[in-house]
Amino acid sequence: DGLLAAPGLERHHPEQMQGVGVAGIRRQDVVIKPFGFAKPPGETRVVAAMSGGVDSSVVAAMLKREGYDVVGVTLQLYDHGEAVRRAGACCAGVDIYDARRVADRLGIAHYVLNYEERFRTNVMESFAASYARGETPIPCVECNRTVKFRDLLETARDLGAEALATGHYARRVVTDTGVELHRAVDPVRDQSYFLFATTPEQLAFLRFPLGSKPSKGETRAMAQRFGLDLADKPDSQDICFVPTGRYADVVERLRPDAAVPGEIVHIDGRVLGQHEGVFRYTVGQRRGLGVATGEPLYVVALDAAKARVIVGPEAALARDLVTVSAVNWLMPVPGADGVAVMVKLRSAQPPIPARLVPTEAGARLHLAEPAFGVAPGQAAVAYVGDRVVAGGWIAASALTSLATAA
Repeated sequence: DGLLAAPGLERHHPEQMQGVGVAGIRRQDVVIKPFGFAKPPGETRVVAAMSGGVDSSVVAAMLKREGYDVVGVTLQLYDHGEAVRRAGACCAGVDIYDARRVADRLGIAHYVLNYEERFRTNVMESFAASYARGETPIPCVECNRTVKFRDLLETARDLGAEALATGHYARRVVTDTGVELHRAVDPVRDQSYFLFATTPEQLAFLRFPLGSKPSKGETRAMAQRFGLDLADKPDSQDICFVPTGRYADVVERLRPDAAVPGEIVHIDGRVLGQHEGVFRYTVGQRRGLGVATGEPLYVVALDAAKARVIVGPEAALARDLVTVSAVNWLMPVPGADGVAVMVKLRSAQPPIPARLVPTEAGARLHLAEPAFGVAPGQAAVAYVGDRVVAGGWIAASALTSLATAA
């Protein structure tokens, strides 16, 4: 993907790459292929998911320039009355307006689909329920997994499209053995972590034209060359349905039963204070605990069943064994010995070496060195080289070695 050029940019075809052996399967001369449609562009319909931001707008413009039959689709996901008054919140009313303006400028059909009910059920209520269980959810993953790559993808098929193109920064690599998900060229913009739940069948239909771009700066330059007046539009920063940034307010509104007061307990058994709901905390949190003991304290664990927030020193956060559930395998499931991988346990943290071992319920990750702040509800995404080979939800973690922080 990413082979379409804006005005002034040369078209190019990526070179062949040497493959990396995964789980005993050796791949040689892997080729990153173009869009791979059998029909010429003028006879090929592609749905462009248009959020109203720079990235998806550039994708639509790239496709239009190449002569594809482009249909823009924007999703109305929630009641955006408050969000339109706050810069940096995605999917708001102003973004729908911007997407429509871009479509008009490009001369492509554009539809706004009301997905509010399914977004509330699959994303917002799931988000609140996860926090109520003492987890730290990632709603963007659930949105990609359900509303976008399940529901919108099916809508794209109903519209007669050959593919659904999005503004995600990731690469879709076609090999002789199938379609793979890889990191974006720009490590700062890479979003492959949030796409781990994408199935091979979905990957076959998806396209990520921006994944091969070296930087967001180039994408903005392309927007200017295309004459799009949102080239300088800020990136979205917040969870779209939490425009104030206060996620606890959303959880309390959707799950008022989650506001159960309880104790803040030190790992040595001392009761240090009281709290008004475990959903207000996350594993690894240091600030805003509401207790003072003269030593730095961190949230070590959350016990929603007993309404307890358990705190302790940083060393108590160390974990080297991670249990993962609902694993999406994007490689052949390895044998009992597992496979060596690099794994990301949070989106903003660098990957660390580990061995990924399949289990009946999912997988185990044996980390080469302890990690800190491993939070249930976050994603564990495994890579071999740049390829995403598996991903799932962190269900539990433990320390099996004596190695801890100094």
